[in-house]
Amino acid sequence: MNTAQKRIEELTEQLNYHNYKYYIEDNPEISDFEFDAMLVELEKLEEQYPEFKKPNSPTSRVGGEPVSAFAQVTHDVPMQSLQKAFSREEILDFDRRVKEAVGNAEYVVEHKIDGLSVSLEYVNGEFARGSTRGDGITGEDVTENLKTIRSIPMRLKDRIPFLEVRGEVFLSEANFKKLNDMLESTEQPLFANPRNAAAGSLRQLDPKIAASRRLDIFVFNIQRVEGVEIKSHIEGLRFLKEQGFKTILTDTTFKTIEDAYEEVLRIGEERGNLYFDIDGAVIKVNDFAARAEMGSTAKFPRWAIAYKYPAEKQTTTLRDIKIQIGRTGVLTPLAILDTVRIAGSNVSRATLHNADYIKDKDIRIGDTVVIQKAGDIIPAVVEVLTEDRSGDEIEFHMPGHCPECGALVVREEGEAAYRCTGVNCPAQRLRNIIHFASRPAMDIEGLGPSLIERILDKGLIETAADLYYLKAEDIADMDKMGEKSAQNLMNALEKSKTNPLYRLVNALGIRLIGEKAAKTVAARYKTLDNLKNAAVEELTGIDEIGEKMAVSIVEFFAEPQNLAFIKRLEDAGVNCVDDSADAGADTRFEGKTFVLTGTLEKYTRNEASAIIESHGGKTSSSVSKKTSYVLAGAEAGSKLDKAQKLGVTVISEDEFEEMIK
Repeated sequence: MNTAQKRIEELTEQLNYHNYKYYIEDNPEISDFEFDAMLVELEKLEEQYPEFKKPNSPTSRVGGEPVSAFAQVTHDVPMQSLQKAFSREEILDFDRRVKEAVGNAEYVVEHKIDGLSVSLEYVNGEFARGSTRGDGITGEDVTENLKTIRSIPMRLKDRIPFLEVRGEVFLSEANFKKLNDMLESTEQPLFANPRNAAAGSLRQLDPKIAASRRLDIFVFNIQRVEGVEIKSHIEGLRFLKEQGFKTILTDTTFKTIEDAYEEVLRIGEERGNLYFDIDGAVIKVNDFAARAEMGSTAKFPRWAIAYKYPAEKQTTTLRDIKIQIGRTGVLTPLAILDTVRIAGSNVSRATLHNADYIKDKDIRIGDTVVIQKAGDIIPAVVEVLTEDRSGDEIEFHMPGHCPECGALVVREEGEAAYRCTGVNCPAQRLRNIIHFASRPAMDIEGLGPSLIERILDKGLIETAADLYYLKAEDIADMDKMGEKSAQNLMNALEKSKTNPLYRLVNALGIRLIGEKAAKTVAARYKTLDNLKNAAVEELTGIDEIGEKMAVSIVEFFAEPQNLAFIKRLEDAGVNCVDDSADAGADTRFEGKTFVLTGTLEKYTRNEASAIIESHGGKTSSSVSKKTSYVLAGAEAGSKLDKAQKLGVTVISEDEFEEMIK
């Protein structure tokens, strides 16, 4: 056997073993560093000798190439839903129907995971295909995304001819929090709860995104199996665990429905202490022969029922209202409560959402309130018991200055959120620096969110301006860096000092001022000093700068900490002057407005827009009589139709290239 082939097989076997120990048994035998080193070695070998890559290679876990769409999958065994019960009486009625059909039956009780149901298919012991439940009959092929879930075995212990199992993909509460923190730091919409996050992650067209979300799975049912005879649910769960699946294995069966119902209540009591979300418990007939005799309706099996836990409510006293500053600068009021136990956990805080929520419900400090913990992780105040008021309750008002940094707090017209305007606000630090270093802003190559977080944790910087005072030796001492990587970062920082002024304006993170507006004001004012001294009336005279944007700019430069931040950038040698309109600049598109539509083959939309703007033109998102040209790619839609109706000139990519030669 070839030496490389042998090493690839050894690494594949070892890494899959350690994956199982870590993700299934929760009993790792080696450090993350050792695992990562082996994985990197395997990746390099597979890249050099792709013909020796194994079908069950752990490198598949990092995500393959993006797909344009998911193929449909027809389920040979329908993935049915469960009939639901909300009371003890409905559970007893289920037991009556079971007895009428098959006599006395033995039951099993399982956690009802609040996630996304999927099917996993194995051929000769190898993972072959995975799909979503869909409508129960037709789902979507999400095989590549499922491969990124490390608790799904790529190869079974035995070479079973065919096996199809059903499981529930979920996101742990810890990983859900990390995901929302990351989304918040980049000003993306947050997921409401772990279930939505799991579903959204599994349906990403780019498997690398799914891999980054760290999804998990519990397998709970055998849909089809060939070559093995299994007689009961408990026996099936034991078999699945032996084959390498992650299950909530229990050897407990219940002779009576009363005992099964007691187990349902016990699971309900512990749900607040679990690392995954459940929204109920499932009672199933254990014996497969009895299940076959009972059969199914068109919608659900007759041999199982799901007990749904009610959203638990408790009454307590609201002692104070504190303000939390999110990573995007939003001020969120938080209720400080007398501790009360709800959904299995002790609760002493609850969200109040925003100032409008407090006003609408007339929530006051000292009130007796009702809190509820339902689908979201953080409990919410849902009701005020006004009849219990003594008259000593205190009305709450949002602060005018940030409690963290003292900067002015503003509320934009039409928005519910109050925001801190401080660029140095500690609560916003990570998000601000991530934005500052991002590609549309200062474009500091190699400085991603993970590295920024590590530099912050080490205490090397407090603001983005401090990046320009870093030393290579400080970075080189950090884990996974080294001298070469540190020097590369120093070079990238030095290069970013010469960026055009508009990049710096965008990097400042001024509310409502994105890349396009930054280019507009940079071109108009030429220097950052000029922009600092601009008045609202002057700014609103610029095409595409509205009153809200103008006010936001003026307020930003009125904040002392923001001016100190800019001074530190200037002292570091960061360019604060716009020289883009020097003599000889190409302004062939001056006064022209372009609209881009359809799929361009030779450029991304950002690239095409940059070319147009570098030649003095503007881009717009909508077609009007003032539009000069519509650049249309493949599958252009309504914008192309409107351009033709208005008589606007439509150009192809080839024609566009002729214009910019």
